[in-house]
Amino acid sequence: MKRLVLVAVAAASVTALGQAPATGVAVFEGARVIVGDGRTPIENASFVVNGARFVQVGRAADVRVPAGATRVNLAGKTVMPAIIDTHTHLSQTRQMLIDDLRRRAYFGIGAALSLGQDTTDVLFQVRAQTMPGLARFFTAGRGITAPEPGRTTAPYWVTTTAEARKAVQEDAAKKVDIIKIWVDDRMGTVKKLSAELYSAVIDEAHKNHLRVIAHIYTLEDAKATLRAGLDAFAHGVRDKELDDEFMALVKQHHDLVLGPNMPDRGVVAEIDWLRQSLPAAEFETLQKGNTNRPDAQAFWGIQARNLAKMSAAGVRIVVGTDGNTPYAPHVEMADMVAAGMTPMQVIVAATRNGAQFLRLTDAGTIEANKSADFLVLDANPLDDITNTRRISSVYLRGAPVERASYK
Repeated sequence: MKRLVLVAVAAASVTALGQAPATGVAVFEGARVIVGDGRTPIENASFVVNGARFVQVGRAADVRVPAGATRVNLAGKTVMPAIIDTHTHLSQTRQMLIDDLRRRAYFGIGAALSLGQDTTDVLFQVRAQTMPGLARFFTAGRGITAPEPGRTTAPYWVTTTAEARKAVQEDAAKKVDIIKIWVDDRMGTVKKLSAELYSAVIDEAHKNHLRVIAHIYTLEDAKATLRAGLDAFAHGVRDKELDDEFMALVKQHHDLVLGPNMPDRGVVAEIDWLRQSLPAAEFETLQKGNTNRPDAQAFWGIQARNLAKMSAAGVRIVVGTDGNTPYAPHVEMADMVAAGMTPMQVIVAATRNGAQFLRLTDAGTIEANKSADFLVLDANPLDDITNTRRISSVYLRGAPVERASYK
């Protein structure tokens, strides 16, 4: 996890930030539209939003503006789909979770998946609701790991195949969105989840029509979990460079998904964009940790080269950030570009690919019949990916997100 994203963000009061549902018809005119699927952006675009959905998207000359539609001038702006974060660990009480999701909406995050530390029924209740002004919420419920004394007991700790299968069955009964496993000895301090146990988890999950995503660290565990039928990685390989054997395995798994979850780059970063949205003390803490660290740079370099190799091989990449910091996707996206992906590839990873991974059929791209979840940016992120941070406004389900209270 990046050092930059370790700082908690103070949440605003839920009751103070109401948002009316989208109503009526509006046409947004003059912006550059990045659709989110990799196609060439639409210059001087117009798009029509009716209630919560896009109904037309195209060049201004090709869009028929409905009579009486409200006109919104976006000349000089760039529009892209809302970002999707496929790897978070969010709060466990209703109000704190709602604050987490509202905070994500502020930063243009339209949906978030919480991976494996969700123990309360209230989180499933929140998942069942789509609330105005909030990112949508998805959950893996309780993940599965071998006993890890001294660490969180939120996941199931399993030692037999019977326990492993029972854990999957309990998650399946709650209709989790995915099953999370940890395969890691925590630098030799614990006994990692064995191949016998994670194979049982994967088999039971697939019997219940669920996918499995793994926290892994080593190349050898990445190979072994792939051979067992794993569906997705929540981290890239972190101990060494990817070899030909692994890449051959990757080519056999056409539906494999990777959330690289890049670590701290170990270089001084530009963080002034956060100054207005963080309490002064938290911003000062960020500044103190914002230094050059050669050891972190070397660790990042391994994962950057591995990500570049996976991307070049055509693996489906998504954006995931770990932890609970709402602005982290913007940092992750910049890191992915620094690792060698193009800004367009990263935007696709953060939008369409993330939506497909969460099986969100109505989100991820700016197209007719999709949910009107989008960011209006003051500059083009295809020129510089950090321009995703230059947010003018955010819309979720066709309604503007209230952002002024956070500044």
